[in-house]
Amino acid sequence: MASRGSAHEGFLRHANGRWCKVAILVSGLAIAVYALTDATPRPNGGTFAGYLLGSLAALLVLWLTMLGLRKRIITRGPYSLKAWTSAHVWLGLSLIVIATLHTGFQIGWNVHGLAYALMMVVILSGLYGVYAYANLPAQLGANRHEATQPQMLEAIRALDRQLDTAAQPLGHEDAATVRLSLEQCRVGGSLRQRLTGRQPGCGNRRARDAIAARVDVQRRQGKPDPALTQLLFLLERKDAALEQVRRHIAIKTRLELWLHIHVPATFALLAALTAHVLSVFLYW
Repeated sequence: MASRGSAHEGFLRHANGRWCKVAILVSGLAIAVYALTDATPRPNGGTFAGYLLGSLAALLVLWLTMLGLRKRIITRGPYSLKAWTSAHVWLGLSLIVIATLHTGFQIGWNVHGLAYALMMVVILSGLYGVYAYANLPAQLGANRHEATQPQMLEAIRALDRQLDTAAQPLGHEDAATVRLSLEQCRVGGSLRQRLTGRQPGCGNRRARDAIAARVDVQRRQGKPDPALTQLLFLLERKDAALEQVRRHIAIKTRLELWLHIHVPATFALLAALTAHVLSVFLYW
């Protein structure tokens, strides 16, 4: 997994940071065009410099959306997927400069401002995606201990079967406590619960705490019940297994969440950009 992190770090530095340098150059040229244009008021979307920068920004947006298609084609060399991804990230960042200068720092509550806001959402969610794929896979691997998610869930089901068997000879009160673990225990839940891995009121934890208190009293009295001690051991094992699978789901959710923002925001940006361009030509 560490090598995977290195690979994701590598695409940012691909070819000695070639696309970072290109993005800096393009941003520098955009700043120069804006700064050297003699216009009063300063250049905005309705001036020659504004149209030039806006055209460049629109072409970049269209090219950046092609990464999804590019991933389906495997090639090497200067047009490899790593090179394309590097260009996607760095030129995407240059859009912040180019599009902001295109607006002339005049962003209103209209379709033009909407296109700019959606572009920033796409860029920021993409930045989180870069961070996620550079860091979270290593955390995922460290948490899994070579076990897959189905294997983790099967381990919990196996513990449930052992708990059910262990509860058979117990009294009504203790058996009801065990049912908290068997019937009121979840690993998924709401988006917030999946992201944090926290399950307030977890039935297994409540059962573990209740049985632990009973076992503690018995030990102080010097009369430990082997059945309850074994039950506590199983509940503690299940608690550890639940923590592992919940961490796994939390990391996976964080790893995938950005796509649920990035992709829909990209389509919304294309729609807003189309409306923006059409409105410019209609009212030219």
